[in-house]
Amino acid sequence: MADFLTDAFLKLRERARRQASGEDALQDAFVKLWGRYSPASGKEAEALLNRTFRNASVDMYRKRSRRVPVDGVPDERIVQEEAVADIQSQEALFLKVEELVHNHLSGTQQYIIRRHEYEGASLETVACELGMKSPAVRMQLSRARKTIRDLYYNGQELL
Repeated sequence: MADFLTDAFLKLRERARRQASGEDALQDAFVKLWGRYSPASGKEAEALLNRTFRNASVDMYRKRSRRVPVDGVPDERIVQEEAVADIQSQEALFLKVEELVHNHLSGTQQYIIRRHEYEGASLETVACELGMKSPAVRMQLSRARKTIRDLYYNGQELL
């Protein structure tokens, strides 16, 4: 069982040495698989380790490329600036979606969206509050989401 995995590891080791950070990625892949999987054959072990090795390599590359300093700016500052930009972008998106909800949905749909999506009320609770049946509330919610989605993708949209 585990011998198949060890054999596959040893086969891939030489190829991994030729890659930057390859041995580290291979070791990470091996550790992730060890004890969790028991391949039935050498081919299965090789395929599993290859895929996990490739994914670990990509993950390591992404981590490294995110932290490359630009013009001597410290890594932490870059990461913080990206986080602030992401938050600002999400806030702008949220405000625009709220504007679309307010300007393009009926009062009932606005109420359902607010209670269910923002406040977390169940559809049954919203149905009771509106004096509607639960399937009717689900249909109104679905139509409201579709309207917002269509507006977003067809030009009256964000940013």
